[in-house]
Amino acid sequence: MTSNLTSEVEPSVGSVSPLLRMTQSTPTVLWNDSADPTELAAAIGWGAVGATCNPVLALSALNAHRDRWQDRIRALAAESPSASESDIGWQLVRELSVESAALLEPIFREHEGRNGRLSVQTDPRLHRDEQGLVAQAGDFHALADNIIVKIPATEVGVRAMEEATYRGVSINATVSFTVAQVIAVAEAVERGLARREAEGLDTSRMGPVATIMVGRLDDWIKHVAEKEQITTDPGVIDWAGVACFKRAHQIFVERGYRTRLLSAAFRNHLHWSELVGGDVVISPPYPWQVRLNSSGIDPQPRLDAPVPAAVLETLYGRFPEFRKAYDENGMTPAEFAGFGPTLRTLRQFLAANADLEKFVRDVVVPNPD
Repeated sequence: MTSNLTSEVEPSVGSVSPLLRMTQSTPTVLWNDSADPTELAAAIGWGAVGATCNPVLALSALNAHRDRWQDRIRALAAESPSASESDIGWQLVRELSVESAALLEPIFREHEGRNGRLSVQTDPRLHRDEQGLVAQAGDFHALADNIIVKIPATEVGVRAMEEATYRGVSINATVSFTVAQVIAVAEAVERGLARREAEGLDTSRMGPVATIMVGRLDDWIKHVAEKEQITTDPGVIDWAGVACFKRAHQIFVERGYRTRLLSAAFRNHLHWSELVGGDVVISPPYPWQVRLNSSGIDPQPRLDAPVPAAVLETLYGRFPEFRKAYDENGMTPAEFAGFGPTLRTLRQFLAANADLEKFVRDVVVPNPD
């Protein structure tokens, strides 16, 4: 079997960067997948109107300005002798988030809450604790008017999203890879919004989004292909996350969900070029933004363009794990937490949390050697 495995992209024209051209000519918006203030400021220059973050990226931002944050750790440790390494580490995340959120505040006012938001992710150690997730979502929501809170799209997390939404928190579903997950998220958000509206509470300035970590789904399908010795045409698996995003968007439009989809975890340009054109969010890491801006690709609307039929046939026919991700009922909420990419991502986020504690420990209790 042969197939067309490349996106039908057009060469870029003119002096405007491809990402800025996308934001100027389509309803698709750009967010920056980093809370580093320096990177965010540059991304805003390319049209970015929001930012996402996770424990790995937060730690990376702290490490990028290590001297400054080491001084802050010493000050916090002196001010609060009873504070744990975890307490101090999460205080750094709060302060970093508030600083980055301030850069987006003018955009937040201009867009009346729909954009201009900075994502703060809940502590990954709370992934089994519904009430803990709701409580921390409220804590982060109070940091600044334009905070959006990331909660993992597990069965526990989806329940927490409904309650947090009801309490007025704008949520960003994370640890999310499948059509079934984002539909469950959108339904939970609708229930939360409806509860607020039934009590006469305002929902007009809320801006919920549901992430599909398209590249992490691709990673998982490639892992399965290697493990099970499944051979496909080169490039086929690079469409897995794109196919799920396109399918989810079609359903979201049909049902009128008030939650927007967000593409994250970039591995190739299809995670951008194939998803332009709808009322969605594209959130590349800063290095990918630099790369896309120099790609020569003209961001034409392709979100509604179908995945090549032969590609979809191969993915759907040969990978049961892809069918779990692509089908609306591919998994039940009880199965979300056990899905391969979920387990991989939660483990990575938990490891990053441990690294955050070590970052603090190395300052408070320095190695004498």
